[in-house]
Amino acid sequence: MASGSERVVVVGVDDSTHSYHALETALGLFFTPFKSNPQFKLVVLHARLPATSVLGFAGPGTVDIIPLVEQDLDKTADLVKKKCTDVCSAKSVEITSLEVIEGDPRNIMLEAAERHHASVLVLGSHGYGAIKRVFLGSVSDYLAHHAHCSVMIVKKPKAKHASNDKH
Repeated sequence: MASGSERVVVVGVDDSTHSYHALETALGLFFTPFKSNPQFKLVVLHARLPATSVLGFAGPGTVDIIPLVEQDLDKTADLVKKKCTDVCSAKSVEITSLEVIEGDPRNIMLEAAERHHASVLVLGSHGYGAIKRVFLGSVSDYLAHHAHCSVMIVKKPKAKHASNDKH
């Protein structure tokens, strides 16, 4: 989609504080408010999990609740889109493309980076430990190894303790 002269930032966002922090960080680093000719185009992407992957192997009877799960996933996707639009609007940054695509976040992000010829792929780190990463997988780790563009993994700053603020 992007020509050779356009630079594209693709930001992956789920409904977590980590991903919204990554979006805000990307806006601060790559975009200047009120600039009529921005240096980068912004693509915001939400990978919506299929209802069947959310339900897993719950057994018989789950077919009946798939429509309810689909509705919940759609509501979450709408919420993510609204929050991203609000964050970008508050920073006076125009979103070139805001996409919700169903599938595995690793594949969706990788395909979007390639399709948009991304210069950089930005996502938040959930800060999982080694054990959780084994069971849940790490989208950021996968993309860091497989993306054909730079990958920026934004860590959410740790909250400071009240006692540390006095020093």
